[in-house]
Amino acid sequence: MASMYFRTKRSGGFEYLQMVESHRVNGKPRQTVVATLGRLDALKETGEFDRLLRSGARLTESGMLLSAVEKGETTTIDAKRIGPPLLFERLWRDSFCRSVIEDCWADRKFEFPVERAIFLTVLHRIMDPGSDRAAEKWRAAYSIGGMDAIDLHHCTGRWPGSARNLPTNREVAWCSHQQGSDRGTTVRQTPQPLQ
Repeated sequence: MASMYFRTKRSGGFEYLQMVESHRVNGKPRQTVVATLGRLDALKETGEFDRLLRSGARLTESGMLLSAVEKGETTTIDAKRIGPPLLFERLWRDSFCRSVIEDCWADRKFEFPVERAIFLTVLHRIMDPGSDRAAEKWRAAYSIGGMDAIDLHHCTGRWPGSARNLPTNREVAWCSHQQGSDRGTTVRQTPQPLQ
């Protein structure tokens, strides 16, 4: 297997920089001068020597990176998307969805943020329609606030005791009506049927 390296060779009172290829012939090492790059003192004085080494170092870094990728030795970077969650978060807040849901569930005893689970489910349906169970994997690519306490079973909407804990459609409609008229103030009255 051939290898390349730099070496200096003295001739006529000067040192010359050479690029040499080393290989084996009949089991014995042999060197072949590929190029003589010039007098070492002149290359250093003009800065050519440093430029040559920097150029080689860049190629070496690229080569090392490609080699590491091929061997599976690279470090992966976890990048998250932020656009859709930021935009939808603002719409969610400005349309009072967040405050309506939080108000409707204020007296419930859930041990996780229900509003965040609903937010994730709705955003997932908009961005990548599919099963609610897929939202758990889908969200890994996005930076969404408040997701630390949300697990797979929270994304399905089938929470323990949900049948008796979830508000009725009438309660949700009433909360929404109150939020729209009171511009976000918290309402703690018994829901009355809408006319």
